[in-house]
Amino acid sequence: MRAALLSILMLVAAPALAQGPLVQSAPAPGNTQIDYPGFQALTASVAPRRAERLLGFAAFKAAAAEPGTLLLDARSRDAFARGHIAGAVNLPLTDFTADSLAAVIGADPNRRILIYCNNNFSNHTSPVPLKSAPLALNIQTFINLAGYGYANVHELADVVDFTDPQVGWVAG
Repeated sequence: MRAALLSILMLVAAPALAQGPLVQSAPAPGNTQIDYPGFQALTASVAPRRAERLLGFAAFKAAAAEPGTLLLDARSRDAFARGHIAGAVNLPLTDFTADSLAAVIGADPNRRILIYCNNNFSNHTSPVPLKSAPLALNIQTFINLAGYGYANVHELADVVDFTDPQVGWVAG
């Protein structure tokens, strides 16, 4: 009897499973605080700018040393506490709001901001485990900063070993 019920359940569920996960393509009715089409448009508009703002490691380090430049680490507080590039300031992506960004970045929306994430490191161990490439934190961070009006964002393009003294890694 149990096998028969399981077979019936699988026959009913199979067509739905074959279609893959449900994807909502529009905001939930009545929820004006979620705008997926707006996110898609923002992402498309940011892509060309992001491609122009990728910096090799040497250029990234040189820019980080320039006065007024902010090195922003958007990983979790815990990951940041376990290790980060010297001079970085932490504001987790999950805490991004207009107010929190202004408090960390300052009043100038044109301030140069440098970003990096787990996927910039070859170590693939705590505190920088490798993330799925399409979900790398740099992508969301860049899009969010652009969406909040910060246009002078640059991203580390290279993959480096955080034990390399040139990186300037501060272990927690």
